[in-house]
Amino acid sequence: MILAVNIGSTTIKLALDKGAGEPLSTTLPLGLQDNRELYNLDGFNLLVEHLKIPIRKFLTQNDADLEKLDLIISRGGLQKPGTAGIFRINEAMCSDLAAGSYGHHPSSLGPVLAFSMAREGQISAYAIDPPSTDEFAPMARFSGIPEIQRQSAFHALSHKAAGRRAASVLGRTYEECNLIVAHLGGGITIGAHLGGRVVDCTNGLSEGPFTPERAGTLPLLEACSLFSERKLEIDEIKQLLVGKGGLMAYLGTKNGLEVEERIKLGDRSAAALFEAMAYQIAKDIGAMATVLKGTCDAIVLTGALTKSQRLLDMLEPRVAFIGQILVFPDDEEMRALCESARDILANRRPIINYL
Repeated sequence: MILAVNIGSTTIKLALDKGAGEPLSTTLPLGLQDNRELYNLDGFNLLVEHLKIPIRKFLTQNDADLEKLDLIISRGGLQKPGTAGIFRINEAMCSDLAAGSYGHHPSSLGPVLAFSMAREGQISAYAIDPPSTDEFAPMARFSGIPEIQRQSAFHALSHKAAGRRAASVLGRTYEECNLIVAHLGGGITIGAHLGGRVVDCTNGLSEGPFTPERAGTLPLLEACSLFSERKLEIDEIKQLLVGKGGLMAYLGTKNGLEVEERIKLGDRSAAALFEAMAYQIAKDIGAMATVLKGTCDAIVLTGALTKSQRLLDMLEPRVAFIGQILVFPDDEEMRALCESARDILANRRPIINYL
């Protein structure tokens, strides 16, 4: 029996795979008003303990408990940059995630939570395809200032899962395809997949389109002036950019469904902002087409926002000239977590030890 945990910027998704039939699943609100709790160790650990409560309830409701599980698998967090794959969660990984050694993001709660609950049940815990996965080509690392290097931080689990699904639809292997993959959710990342590697990608915390809760790429000089005028500390700046930016900053909500409802009721400001977000997404898809030198087998769209037909209708006329568009609105991440867990139990995949 497998428990899969996927913590994103706005939700916690759970799946219980009992080995027969479709996994039992649920999606719960994460409930963070902002990301302030993630920026100190005490707050981070309190969140981990708090999140155990609905997970235990989910297990109980489905006639399971920790002692009945074979393993727990989680989406990876912002750990030490490196290759994608399956990692055995250990103390070193949890220490890096809780301290925010490589950045702060709600996804980092998942492996720490999985490790803590796995110890209670005396089982193993694993994390796969962390957002800090780094497969960048050397050319992609330059920023324009020698002291600053572009960093890889994206929805690696979603990208890889959707990329493999797209390859299957195309009748090829993932390694044989040139793809532009866009994860569209509370965070948005758009990457160029070349021969099975994500050779360039917008940084999910500091680049790309604005999102329901993130500022994305900003006019830099104007941003510096704003931060100076407000006398903001670095943690305040990070919270403004990630958690309080994007649609949240303009409309006071990061709920895409709520924004669409406001549009239906005639809110012109909401309509303009939603279209502006689609416009920026399309621009970055176009940018990644240049990374692939125009040879693109498919544009792959995945994530919660792809359930919005309004958004898809805005994107299609701007990017269809690049290649065919494949949309996977279903949860590819949870499917990938459960499949990877079954691979672990069957010894079909190598396990990476975090150092």
